[in-house]
Amino acid sequence: MRVMVTGGAGYIGSHTAVELISAGHEVHIVDNFINSSPVSIERVEKIVGQTILLSEVDMCDHDTFAKVFEQYPFDAVIHFAGLKAVGESVAQPHLYYQNNLVSTLNLIDLMAKHNVRNMVFSSSATVYGSPSELPINENASLHATNPYGQTKLMIEQILNDMSVSDNDWRITALRYFNPIGAHKSGSIGEDPKGIPNNLLPYVSQVAAGRRERVSVFGNDYDTVDGTGVRDYIHVTDLAQAHVKSVEELPSRYTSFEAYNVGTGTGTSVIEIIDAMKSASGKEIPYVIEPRRPGDIASCYADVSKINSLLGWSAQLTVQDACRDSWNWQSQNPNGYVS
Repeated sequence: MRVMVTGGAGYIGSHTAVELISAGHEVHIVDNFINSSPVSIERVEKIVGQTILLSEVDMCDHDTFAKVFEQYPFDAVIHFAGLKAVGESVAQPHLYYQNNLVSTLNLIDLMAKHNVRNMVFSSSATVYGSPSELPINENASLHATNPYGQTKLMIEQILNDMSVSDNDWRITALRYFNPIGAHKSGSIGEDPKGIPNNLLPYVSQVAAGRRERVSVFGNDYDTVDGTGVRDYIHVTDLAQAHVKSVEELPSRYTSFEAYNVGTGTGTSVIEIIDAMKSASGKEIPYVIEPRRPGDIASCYADVSKINSLLGWSAQLTVQDACRDSWNWQSQNPNGYVS
């Protein structure tokens, strides 16, 4: 298949490009590099041993984006592109609604015009908000609690409506939990701009001496050690879930499906710190801070649907992810600018 990967220079997109090419598919990346680096594509090319088609395009610019569809045929799209920082979305919600929704609407319009009706959408467990039951399954109520999550939820609704209006669409929304880790080569990984929003990159930077200590927000939750528990999935496993999903689209009977992508088990903040300490051989100082408003004790996925219907399950552990993250961090102490 020839697959357009929007946001393919980003963290998950770049790893998915590797897995797609390894599975024999042709990849065409579309990215504007707002929160990614073109160096990641150069690294992917070295890993897979071939040149990757790239269009540097702002998907919110309909006319410019249209030229990509006019020049190249596609069998499917994997749609990662979008702004993704929860805190920034709360501070500047208009940017998130403008960018994430307009770019997706332009993509849908151009896909329809060029008869490309297979899509895998990069959704998020944020669409569940604060879960009332654990583990979370796909039938849980949807109620995002921040503008970033709202854009994911709105896009899912738009895509579902498109599939109802035209049964030729085949759309999968992957609701994934907490991606961590890096490619085993250490060549590509998570490269946050400024202070990391996610736990493992922050812990890695503390291990590397870039930051003084980890702040652990709350140690009095009803969990194994009192700290928050989340479902952490290795980015390579997550990338392979995208490959499985896009390969399944042409033969699927239903028009729209949503799948959780996680491990089905939770890991606490302290357990993550200990795993990175073991992987790096470095001391990782941390300090206990008060709970943050809105944080919950535990969040992890019911992955039985994707296990049974797609035959996918996570193969890599948190320890694997910490090993690979440290490999990436130690080889690239300042990310792609190294």
